[in-house]
Amino acid sequence: MASASTFSGFSLGEATQRKLRKFSELRGKPVTAEEFWDIVAITAADEKQELAYKQQLSEKLRKKELPLGVQYHVFVDPAGAKIGGYSQRLPNASALGKIFTALPFGNPIYQMLELKLAMYIDFPSHMNPGILVTCADDIELYTVGESEFICFDKPGITALAHPSDLTVGTTHGVFVLEPLHYLECKDLEYRCCYRFLHKPSIEKMRQFDAVCRPEKLSQQYYAGGDTSSLKLDSEYVYTDSLFYMDYKSAKKLLSFYEKIGTLNCEIDAYGDFLQALGPGATMEYTRNTSNVTKEESELIDMRQKIFHLLKGTPLNVVVLNNSKFYHIGTTEEYLFHFTSDNNLRLELGLQDITFSIFPAKTECPGKASCVIQSILDSGCFVEPGSVVEYSRLGPDVSVGENCIISGVCIQTTAVLPAYSFVCSLSLKINGHLKYSTMAFGVQDNLKKNVQALSDIKFLQFFGVCFLSCLDIWNLKVTDKLFSGNKTCLSLWNARIFPVCCSLSESVTTSLKMLNAVKNKSTFKLNNYMLLSMEEMLIYKDVEDMLAYRDLIFQEVTLTEKQAFQKTS
Repeated sequence: MASASTFSGFSLGEATQRKLRKFSELRGKPVTAEEFWDIVAITAADEKQELAYKQQLSEKLRKKELPLGVQYHVFVDPAGAKIGGYSQRLPNASALGKIFTALPFGNPIYQMLELKLAMYIDFPSHMNPGILVTCADDIELYTVGESEFICFDKPGITALAHPSDLTVGTTHGVFVLEPLHYLECKDLEYRCCYRFLHKPSIEKMRQFDAVCRPEKLSQQYYAGGDTSSLKLDSEYVYTDSLFYMDYKSAKKLLSFYEKIGTLNCEIDAYGDFLQALGPGATMEYTRNTSNVTKEESELIDMRQKIFHLLKGTPLNVVVLNNSKFYHIGTTEEYLFHFTSDNNLRLELGLQDITFSIFPAKTECPGKASCVIQSILDSGCFVEPGSVVEYSRLGPDVSVGENCIISGVCIQTTAVLPAYSFVCSLSLKINGHLKYSTMAFGVQDNLKKNVQALSDIKFLQFFGVCFLSCLDIWNLKVTDKLFSGNKTCLSLWNARIFPVCCSLSESVTTSLKMLNAVKNKSTFKLNNYMLLSMEEMLIYKDVEDMLAYRDLIFQEVTLTEKQAFQKTS
């Protein structure tokens, strides 16, 4: 076994930077079929989201932030059960999409879409015709030998696998691999999968021999990431991230879909496709509905049909022993990775201040504030651990620690309490431009729901009983308090956010309701038009939100240009 320093041709950081440079060279330039993807497809939950995605893609192509000559498509979910979601665990990505989440590096800034395309930059030239399936809220970093490449050239389905501790395995897919015929681990290994387990218990991992012993991995693999934070003496499993299906497999699924027509139940591309694969697969999983968002009567029957359709399809696994998998799908993950995770900071080159104007900066060992495409006055104060994106903050604004601030404009004196989530949206209501700002605690569970009005006391807003908050805001408990499904009552569909005529007024008003809860004072909301977060997405005005971001972009660009002229 080679030592950690000489085992690979590149370190993880070096390999990541090489991919970023290679992608950067293609931005704004026509590409050939051999060097990039033929089609980049993004799924949207509904027609409003589809429109938002298309508008953002058009902006990126106009600004030459993406390779040209590629077919970029957005496909809206057909009628029936949904594929795409609304990012309820990271609501600043809800309006414009997780795949367009801003990242703290690049000039112009990278979003998740560009990062995904950069990290997969070597794939197309080593891939047979087929489809690569990936998620919008995770980052996969990897390195292989200097003369090695990940190849997707085997029939069936091919998935990437990352070494992870057993606890991580309980929230991911876990591969039960066929035994190795050699003793030493390599950066890159091509393995056959006997069985795939979807979010299994640790007991189940052991039962099906998915657990690996620590002597197989070198010390270099035990550091950082959501899936590689292993202790030197710990057992581990191999967890999933993205997967590829060859043309024949994709055609088989398409023909099946065309035959059955509309889907009336939620089918998971990972749980329902991959669990049907491998010689050890059984139909047992088709009856397990513990990980299903919404259980439908047709679910088990549909899963069994898919099992019989895919059974016998090979499941190949590309084991990446020197890799990391980061999930950025929740407010807490988002804050940690952008402000406190030194590993990801070094590997991706994350910055404290990215494409922004912010003369002041607070230093704190082990934790930083993160400012992305924003304009902050020199008198503004942002505590470490907080993220500010696409915003303007005046001289008398103070942001507490561990906050997420997105799309706001505050020019008056304002204090944003620690652990606040504040995000403004432009709205088009009856043809008129309006604004509303969602404000709550970053640790609030927006998806937690109750079935009856009498049970809303079990919901919490900023750590306070929701019923008590309604008293503070002088709101009555009636059927009109919630939008949408009246038997699924949550913070997500609670009508508590004021609609205002200006962006700054909207932010100020929502901050007053937030601080009222924090300070146990009174702030009456009953005279305002109120919307839920669910409704804000329905009324969102994507064009105005993008225009606001572009104004900030133009001002930052001009300031940087003037600064450059002064120094040259």
